Amino acid sequence: MNDLIFAGPSGIAILCAYAVVMLLIGWYAGRSGNTGTARGYFTAGGGLGMVTLFFTLYATQYSGNSVVGYPPQAYREGFLWWQSVPFMIAVIAVYLLFAPRLYVLAKQKGFVTPTDFVRDRFGSTRLSLLTIALMLWGLGNYVLEQLVAMGHGIAGLTGETIPYEIGVIGFIVVMLAYSWTGGMRAIAMTDVMQGTAMLVGIGALLAGAVYLTGGLGTLTTYLAETSPELVGVPETADAVNWFAMIVMIGFGAAVYPHAIQRVYSARSERTLKRSLAFMAWMPLVTTGVVFVVGIAGIQLFPGLDTAASEQLVGLIANEVAATNVLFYLLMILLFGGIVCAIVSTADSAVLAFSSVVSSDLYGRYIAPGASDRRKVVVGKLVGVAMVFGLLAIAWNPPGTLFSIFVLKFELIVQLAPVFILGLYWKRMAAGPTFWGMLVGALVAGGATLIGWGPFYGVPAGLVGLAANVTIVVIGSLLLTRDGVRDDVPATR
Repeated sequence: MNDLIFAGPSGIAILCAYAVVMLLIGWYAGRSGNTGTARGYFTAGGGLGMVTLFFTLYATQYSGNSVVGYPPQAYREGFLWWQSVPFMIAVIAVYLLFAPRLYVLAKQKGFVTPTDFVRDRFGSTRLSLLTIALMLWGLGNYVLEQLVAMGHGIAGLTGETIPYEIGVIGFIVVMLAYSWTGGMRAIAMTDVMQGTAMLVGIGALLAGAVYLTGGLGTLTTYLAETSPELVGVPETADAVNWFAMIVMIGFGAAVYPHAIQRVYSARSERTLKRSLAFMAWMPLVTTGVVFVVGIAGIQLFPGLDTAASEQLVGLIANEVAATNVLFYLLMILLFGGIVCAIVSTADSAVLAFSSVVSSDLYGRYIAPGASDRRKVVVGKLVGVAMVFGLLAIAWNPPGTLFSIFVLKFELIVQLAPVFILGLYWKRMAAGPTFWGMLVGALVAGGATLIGWGPFYGVPAGLVGLAANVTIVVIGSLLLTRDGVRDDVPATR
């Protein structure tokens, strides 16, 4: 792949330029923001404006898996992968269901981590600890996903001039440096840069891919003639799985710990609602676009195996860049934007992981009298240790990006009842909520480990969620009917 347009010094120069900009942003954010307190470092003091909040929410939802991992999935599955658009729409719908209400409560009580709400609402130590365990699992898995995406993205876009391993290590160091310096404020500001670059870049990538295939009409004709199985009506099990994934990812992505921290970071409820209103358009603008790019790849690069198809975005971007000078410049923008998007998503998860460990574990159980500054330092060190621990796994990634993505959702979606039902249902009790979450996690995780599922198209995570909700509802109704209260009343 030596003839690729970004292979050699040009690709290295582009990556270095973006890395320098991210480091400068981190330095500036560290000087201009209050990063010495836990609230200042982990939630930017609750002062993010509409534009910054929109882009940091965008970066959280549209990770490296979206831009680098979704086109290969469309390449392998064909039109069945259109499900990626409605499940991103479902995420916004769930955000709107609970985020504004949670924001008001967080502002009143000064929440820093998602567990702060659980502790305040239910007053249960064991429920808080189980919530922490599931959040740390999901966040660790999420960071692993981004490390894998980082390596594939850099290797694919540079034609392996920068090997997978070198790309991962280089940008890990950059990520840790600017997030250490500026915390949430630095991360949000880099999200504005990468989000702008990525939106412009993927639009150009779509235009270039359609041009190279001869137009959408030519592309669909080619697919119908050469790969009819990729454009046919899905089987019943596939259709059921499609709907099930929309439900599971809609609820799961909305309760990401780092997504909830962005809710806490909004300057006002109006700012949050306006940002979410703009986010409603992003599924079509982002996942819809990269879906078409993946479909175009079937014609442009037929016959790729699973491993080779994981670098599809890089292959197409290089072909588009070779078309003319304008496309070359736009692909430079996309090239850096993709890498920055992956890095910015990883840093969000690392920050959330650090905040949970430093505030919910260290600050509450290990050193209850620790100062805010000390907790921030502990959080930073834990984040660094976690990233380099996951690096060993990323060296030999366990499956495709999408398989890692699904494994994470099987467990993280079990957090949905405690946050969403807990905000609205006053009779929801701590005991049934704990047992529901535990049983749901055991069902989902056990089925994944054993290799069972999906069940008639329904993933194990959703089966676990059904058991979770059933236990919560029936148990809470029985307790409150008998006059037993083991929870703190819901705060309006």
